[in-house]
Amino acid sequence: MHKDVERILYTEEELRRRVKELGAQITTDYAGRRPILASVLRGSYIFMADLTRAIDLDVTVDFMAVSSYGAGTVSSGQVEIKKDLSDTIEGRDLIIVEDILDSGNTLYYLMDVLRARRPASIRICALMDKPERRTKPITADYVGFTIPDAFIVGYGLDYAERYRNLPYVGVLKPSVYEK
Repeated sequence: MHKDVERILYTEEELRRRVKELGAQITTDYAGRRPILASVLRGSYIFMADLTRAIDLDVTVDFMAVSSYGAGTVSSGQVEIKKDLSDTIEGRDLIIVEDILDSGNTLYYLMDVLRARRPASIRICALMDKPERRTKPITADYVGFTIPDAFIVGYGLDYAERYRNLPYVGVLKPSVYEK
């Protein structure tokens, strides 16, 4: 796996430090409240686990599985909910936890769906933000890192369901996905 990585973008320590900072900010912003953290699977599961532990509040967690990529490297533009939230969000503060905000297609669609369920508030926490590729008018409220337009893997992020277990975030060699 490591031989397929062109370079490390963020080390394990840099990820740990930034997630801790995000957790502290969310703790401050939601003081006295009990937000729901909703992980967008599969890419955000590692980030979600670490972020949940970094928040010093009584939180609940839920999960959604949403797809717009399939096995490709570019969003298809068609969003499909494969697994919906298990619990109601009406009247609750919701934080969508996402691995990467890229084109914005998935989160733009998801925000519309979730707003209709009348949460008290809804915010986005994205580990990675790739604004150069944005095609929808959407921004994250909490961002781990703003990254260049490169195909990244590791720390939950994948290519064709591979590389999620790398402890760092690295740039995948183009030769791997241009086959």
